[in-house]
Amino acid sequence: MRSHGKILAFVDLPEGQLDETGKGLLSYAARLAAFTDMSWGAATLLAPEGETLAAFAAYGTPSVSIVAGGEKLLDRPVQLGQIAAQLATVKGASLLLLPHNDLGATLAPLLAASLDAALVTEVTTARQMNDGLQLSRQALGNRIAETRVWDGERRLVITVPVRALSQVLLPSVKPCQPQVNLWQPPALSADPSATVINRIPPDPQTVDLTDAEVIFSAGKGCDPATFKQLQELCRLLNVSFGVTRPVFDLGWTGFERMVGQTGRTVTPRLYLALGISGSMHHVGGIKDSRRIVSVNSDPKAPVFPNSDEGFVADLRDVIPRLLDKARAVYGGAA
Repeated sequence: MRSHGKILAFVDLPEGQLDETGKGLLSYAARLAAFTDMSWGAATLLAPEGETLAAFAAYGTPSVSIVAGGEKLLDRPVQLGQIAAQLATVKGASLLLLPHNDLGATLAPLLAASLDAALVTEVTTARQMNDGLQLSRQALGNRIAETRVWDGERRLVITVPVRALSQVLLPSVKPCQPQVNLWQPPALSADPSATVINRIPPDPQTVDLTDAEVIFSAGKGCDPATFKQLQELCRLLNVSFGVTRPVFDLGWTGFERMVGQTGRTVTPRLYLALGISGSMHHVGGIKDSRRIVSVNSDPKAPVFPNSDEGFVADLRDVIPRLLDKARAVYGGAA
């Protein structure tokens, strides 16, 4: 691949803060720049200040370009795409990097269309090969592995799933004070073309488990009574519900709720394993969760060594107590 141009990472700053997704994107951009031998920088719609700017420095961000008046563009995706494309052109960016969240998934195709660039979404791995940058992604519900190669001759826009972004600071990343510059975009037409008037958060009860933030999962240690109680607990706490293969085989819930390598591979902030022994296939599907807490009556259950916290207890005692507390706080049938 012909190394040229620059990587430009578009970083969202919710409420002016650099969140875990933003930190993960900076870490990803730094690693991508290192093995492609390209320069890189970040672009934001809000000015990073104080601790937020210090976080950019900690991740070795060489430069931060702030779009003047950018906060007004968050609800105007078409105009934002045009402005972002102009910024990419001004900065000489040939590879544009975004997280595959609400903003990134909306902005990426608009950027690609404006720049006549190639587009690869939800990239899981990127490797430098002799013929170019090899990008891999999962398609059709992870049933197909797709690989493409970028030779650097044309601009490229990629998005990375939030679950694949690690905020871990690598030893190879050297902190530096970023060069911060305010970029004034050209005047836009008065017609915003499209305007976002409302954002509806995903429903944890129906969201795909791969996108769930918190998951309570039931294993074969649950009997029919505790299973129903756990489902009610999840509804009251507004968290997602999962099951293991043995529970799915009982016909208690659909395949879309099954967690594990033969079901959904998940990466939530919290994974609560209830009555789950911890088979190799199940642990393989949850190992990248940020925090795993397990409850099992068997102190030798394999799930415990793979958990951040473990409790030896009978679910027939634990779940009713949790449910009573949830009912007291959030209401519900007694």
